[in-house]
Amino acid sequence: MAKSDPKADPKAAEQDDIPKPSYEEAREELIDVVRRLEAGGTTLEESLALWERGEQLATICQEWLEGARERLQKTTDAQG
Repeated sequence: MAKSDPKADPKAAEQDDIPKPSYEEAREELIDVVRRLEAGGTTLEESLALWERGEQLATICQEWLEGARERLQKTTDAQG
């Protein structure tokens, strides 16, 4: 995952300091975000923040899955 330019995006700089969660952690938090959005009862601002976090978590999960897929492909290529 490429690091963002902190001058261009201050939020990205803050996120670079946060360790990347495991696939399982990201998936569980994403499930919680979806539940909260589906339940409603949040302000527009809270909903937008949840949506943005959900997008981040979905990207993290996708990165983990792509990495696993690459590792499996390398293993099968080495055996064949």
